[in-house]
Amino acid sequence: MLKEDRLKMFLQKLHSFYEERDWKQFHSPKNISMGVASEAGELVQIFRFLTESESAQLNPKLLELVRDEIGDIFIFLSYLADILGIDVIEAAQDKLAQAAKKYPAELCRGIKDKV
Repeated sequence: MLKEDRLKMFLQKLHSFYEERDWKQFHSPKNISMGVASEAGELVQIFRFLTESESAQLNPKLLELVRDEIGDIFIFLSYLADILGIDVIEAAQDKLAQAAKKYPAELCRGIKDKV
């Protein structure tokens, strides 16, 4: 199955989930974007006091927490894109292409500062 098909099926399932609960009335782009931000904050909280090394080698419990927060963020973000008519994969590909032009590898390799 293609990734695009998986995303489409997921969005259909998500819409059904919200419709069954009559939650779409609460899902303005403003509210959904706030959900993205709050869930991203919960992800940041997990990593807050970890060292670089600890953050790269999470124990199973923390990894599960990170997985849950990534799932929450993905739900909100993909739903927001969908209700606004934005193809999230196309948007990400466009941003990556823009970044490739803005930060050419030959000028940016190994450099953390913006060029």
